Amino acid sequence: MSKSYPAHGGRHYAIQETPPAADTSFVSRKFLNIRYAFLSAAQMLDIYLPESGEGPYPVIMHIHGGAFMGCDKADLQVLPALQGLKRGYAVVAVNYRLSGEARFPALVHDVKAAVRWVRANAGRYQLDPDGIAAWGGSAGGYLASMLGASFGVPELEDLSLGNPGQLCRVQAVVVWYGPTNFLKMDEQLAESGLLAPEGMRHNDPYSPEALLLGRRITRLPNRVAAANPESYIRENAAPFFIQHGTLDAVVPVQQSIELAEKLVRSMGPGSVKLELLEGAGHADPRFETSENVGKVLDFLDGYLKKG
Repeated sequence: MSKSYPAHGGRHYAIQETPPAADTSFVSRKFLNIRYAFLSAAQMLDIYLPESGEGPYPVIMHIHGGAFMGCDKADLQVLPALQGLKRGYAVVAVNYRLSGEARFPALVHDVKAAVRWVRANAGRYQLDPDGIAAWGGSAGGYLASMLGASFGVPELEDLSLGNPGQLCRVQAVVVWYGPTNFLKMDEQLAESGLLAPEGMRHNDPYSPEALLLGRRITRLPNRVAAANPESYIRENAAPFFIQHGTLDAVVPVQQSIELAEKLVRSMGPGSVKLELLEGAGHADPRFETSENVGKVLDFLDGYLKKG
C-alpha cells in the first residue's frame, strides 16, 4: 500500500510519486542542479536570481517538505519562496538525503553544507554571504529550525562535505508547520481531538520519524532528543517566524507553540514571532496566499535587507 502525505496546498501525493514540478519559466536567471557536495546525488541545489537590480542579493534558502522521505527542490513547494524574487531576494532551493538513503543526522549535515557552499560561492552568483534565511514547511520547516537553532554543534555538521572554512549560520528562519519533538506528536494530536492519517502516525513502527531515525521512536528517546531542534536552542539562535494551523492533523500545533516558548525563554520575545492560522490544516492553501507570503517577506526584510 502506498503511503501519502500533504505536499502542497493540502493536496496529497503517494510516496512513490514525484509531486508536480513548479513552472519556473518566468525566471530567466537561474542555475539548476548544482552540486554542493559529492557524497550523494541528492546533494544538489537550484539558484534563482531577481530579474532586475544588482547583487549581492540576500538569500532565501528554501527547503522542501515531504515527511523526510519524498519531494524535491523543484516541485510546487518552491513557488511561495520565488515570490521573494520581486523583493530583490535570490532563492536557493535545496535537496538533501532522504530517509530511504540515509538516517539522521545526514539531512542536517546536508543543509548545513549547502549554507557553507552558498557562502563560499556567493561572489560567483551575486549572493550576499551575510544575509541568508532558511524557509521550509513540514520536514523543511524542521530543517530550517535546525539551521536556526544548532549553529556550532559539531555532531550536526559534517565538514568533509565541503567548504569547511565557511560558517553554516543563518540570519533568519521561517518555519511553516514543522515538527520538533517527535515523541509528543501523537499525544498532542489526541489532546486536540485529531488523528494523523494512516501512515503518518508518529509512534508507529514505520512512521516517517521511525524511518528517519532507524527504529520505532518510542524505543529511541535519546535519539529523538538529539533530533529535536529545541535541544540546541541558545541565546544566539537566529530570529524565527513560525506559522502553524490550529487544525493540523499531521504535525500538531503544539509543536510550534512549544518551540516558540523555548526560543523566547532563550532569546527574548523580540526575536520570535508565532502566528497561528485558525482552522488551517497541514499544508493549507492559506499559507501560500500573497497576503501571507507578504508577511513572511516583511519579516525577512527586517533581518536581511541592509540600509
